[in-house]
Amino acid sequence: MNNPPHFKGFRPIGLSEETQPVVLNYEEYEAIRLSDYELLGQVEAAQVMDISRPTFARIYESARRKVARAFVQGKPIVFEGGKVYFDSAWYSCNHCGCWFNHPAKEEDVTCCALCGSPDIEQYSNNSQQSKNGCLCTRE
Repeated sequence: MNNPPHFKGFRPIGLSEETQPVVLNYEEYEAIRLSDYELLGQVEAAQVMDISRPTFARIYESARRKVARAFVQGKPIVFEGGKVYFDSAWYSCNHCGCWFNHPAKEEDVTCCALCGSPDIEQYSNNSQQSKNGCLCTRE
């Protein structure tokens, strides 16, 4: 996967109460994107994701069921987690705590994508893992 979605999720329109969201993992998002948006067959999509065709089929089936559940039950959909690698630089904001990526490699990052603060740090593979399991750029 080159980049995650450029948004955090979807919410149904017209519902007043907040409900538990359906969590769609990034690999499930990618499976839907490749099959239903890019119109690749399962063999081609599996090759793009560097997984087997049966694994792709399981991921795609799970994604379709989650989207259907969200539509039928009027639940928001949130994108997060999963087993993915993003081919772009990642940054953290020391002001608001937001993590964001930067797919436009030719442009410099000067501020947080969420709050606009210039107090940001680029994630490094050499970062230390903290006690809570989070990889942070801060020591």
